[in-house]
Amino acid sequence: MSTSPVTAVTPAASALALDHFARRLSLETDCADVHQSFRMGATDFVLLDVRGPNAYAKAHVPGAINLPHRDITPERMAAWPAGTVFVVYCAGPHCNGADHAALKLAGLQLPVKLMLGGMTGWADEGFSFAHGHEPGSVAAAA
Repeated sequence: MSTSPVTAVTPAASALALDHFARRLSLETDCADVHQSFRMGATDFVLLDVRGPNAYAKAHVPGAINLPHRDITPERMAAWPAGTVFVVYCAGPHCNGADHAALKLAGLQLPVKLMLGGMTGWADEGFSFAHGHEPGSVAAAA
């Protein structure tokens, strides 16, 4: 039997895989988890749409607050209590705005996760969007 491209490199030992995937999940979440959390009424994180205000007004994830990554400053982030967990997203996989935001937040010693897929991922899941300058809610957008 020949080796496939999948197994040409031996899979990592279970202990290494456990560490790797635990680290990834400590840095990332996905659209389905955010959606489910909001449907459950979760208030244990703040969802930040880090795109510009015009893009946000056209459509955004319900419940997200608009804070463009360029505007993330120590003074602005002081509006939230210490220990607040931030989840950031931007347009989608083709955009690195969420990475810029996560880097800034981590640099400010704030807990942060990236919502994988951003707006593209949210749309791919079939979830509704909010429109305008207010955050809205998942329940209202459904």
